[in-house]
Amino acid sequence: MAAAAAVGDVARYWLAEHPAIVGFRWSPSGGLWFSTWAFLLGFLAAYIPLCLCIDALLAAFRRKRPLPLGPLPPAHALLMAAVSAAIFTGTLLSAVAEIRDTRWSWRGRSRTTPLRWLLCFPPGTRSSGRVFFWSYAYYLSRYLHALRGLLAVLQRRRGAAARVCAHAAAVAMAFLWLEFSQSFQVLAILASTLAHAVAFGFRFWVGAGLPAARAARGAPVALACQLGLLGCNLACHAGFVWMHFGGAVAGGCSGIGAWGFNTLLNAALLWVFLHCYGKRGVCDDDGGATAAQIKKAL
Repeated sequence: MAAAAAVGDVARYWLAEHPAIVGFRWSPSGGLWFSTWAFLLGFLAAYIPLCLCIDALLAAFRRKRPLPLGPLPPAHALLMAAVSAAIFTGTLLSAVAEIRDTRWSWRGRSRTTPLRWLLCFPPGTRSSGRVFFWSYAYYLSRYLHALRGLLAVLQRRRGAAARVCAHAAAVAMAFLWLEFSQSFQVLAILASTLAHAVAFGFRFWVGAGLPAARAARGAPVALACQLGLLGCNLACHAGFVWMHFGGAVAGGCSGIGAWGFNTLLNAALLWVFLHCYGKRGVCDDDGGATAAQIKKAL
């Protein structure tokens, strides 16, 4: 018990109480990597055309079989699973610490509660402190995640072009969360990183051929994670709309402009999801989610 408590204290310090985390501040002029509009737009202007051009060239040469990538896909899956698990843990511990440290402000005349804070940042909230440090880490991880779009093109996955656009939009969305202090991003990051940790961990397990991987290959793990993530996003959007437009929170919520883009993005992701699973049969590389399985799940 003492050893477990000591490990927990060390984890809380390095993931939620370290001075670099507590004192974090999002600022394009602060020397943070990839924090300017110029870099974001430059990346999007290069990433989308590059992936689509490679896809068009492979199609022109009638290349239907995937290119041999060796251990790169499972290695990328393992890295994404580890990064997602770290961000999930850090975000969870930081959110708990923020709720603990600001509990005094939720008493008396204030009607704010932890749940309302998670769904609706007060107007004027700045992108600084623990949860925004992990939001920045999540933003950086979107660039690593975007490599999945290129891998989908090289592996000749169905719907690869749609996935490339979805990955690009996810990078832009994470940037806007920081730039405009988007509300409910804490819950969105927790749901997203948990789903990615499970899905990418399973992809590594199958891709690396670990014991019992063949028997588990047909399990629709990515399908279940995507369904759960879409459901969580829908619930967060509904809570945000009720609080901002329903008058549940005086003055509304922070990041209403970014919320509009986030809504469009989620609609696009839903289209990609239905396009892949509903009509294309096999959408993802977890080894077995088919159109028949999604109809059965729904």
